[in-house]
Amino acid sequence: MTLTREAAYDLLDLDDRDRLGEGPWWHEAQQRLYWVDITGRRVRAANLDGTGAQEWATPSEVGFVVPDEAGRLVCGLRGGLGVLDPATGALQQGVVVEHRSDHRLNDGKTDRAGRLWFGSMHDPETDPTSRFYRVDAAGVQVVFDDIITSNGLGWSPDNRTMYYTDSKTWQILSLDFDPDTGVLRNPRVFAEDPQGQYVPDGLTVDAEGCVWGAKWQGHRVVRYAPDGRLLLDLRFPVSRMTSCMFAGPRLDVLVVTSARGPEDDEPLAGRVFLVDPGTHGLGERPVPAELAPGILGEAKPSTTQPR
Repeated sequence: MTLTREAAYDLLDLDDRDRLGEGPWWHEAQQRLYWVDITGRRVRAANLDGTGAQEWATPSEVGFVVPDEAGRLVCGLRGGLGVLDPATGALQQGVVVEHRSDHRLNDGKTDRAGRLWFGSMHDPETDPTSRFYRVDAAGVQVVFDDIITSNGLGWSPDNRTMYYTDSKTWQILSLDFDPDTGVLRNPRVFAEDPQGQYVPDGLTVDAEGCVWGAKWQGHRVVRYAPDGRLLLDLRFPVSRMTSCMFAGPRLDVLVVTSARGPEDDEPLAGRVFLVDPGTHGLGERPVPAELAPGILGEAKPSTTQPR
């Protein structure tokens, strides 16, 4: 049985709304939230009470941000990776993986071994010509090359299942995951949304193994059981809910990002929502130092796994 209710929430105490807020990432050591404003071309950070707010401009759309172990910020820029120095705002251009003008990078995240996973999207969101990448000590590798809109991803608590979203197939996949090698096998549909109503966007996984997913154009964030059953449907006063992540000292605050629509007719669109989810999440891994050559070096993409 699915419980549907209006979400009870606080707002991150920042009045400056994002155009397209995305990719919340909680830094446990710093107790600090990072996220991106994709089309606003900026990386943002703040404490959960809104204090200590900072932002850094990027030269293009920025699809994701993940801090590294050295205190820098690894960013997914339009065509490739970059490394931002938060002390100076200087951005070092990294590996370029996308040269096509109608594609850009989108969501990204590290697994528990520190490998960086990210994908691209076709701007018109019609053609399966985008890619999903993995960066490890060997460099950048293409995992899938038939994606339309690469989006939310996460891992089960036992680290044996990866969840992955191609938004314009309206599906979240689950895949067998080898934590030692990062190899994916046996893709199957975990959850599917009704086409033409709303679209699966960013996601995260809680400590009970349940998947939380934001729904673009759906006014909602939902919680799925590990077997894909819909458990909870939280409704928000904003249509374009984009992603979610657990935060706070006990990882028991669900941070939810959002975006403004073309008419900008929702007063809270682009704000960051803070929700008590009734459970807690799992910590995230910063990008380890050994990935720096792959992030900053030459890309040598090769398809590593069949679909």
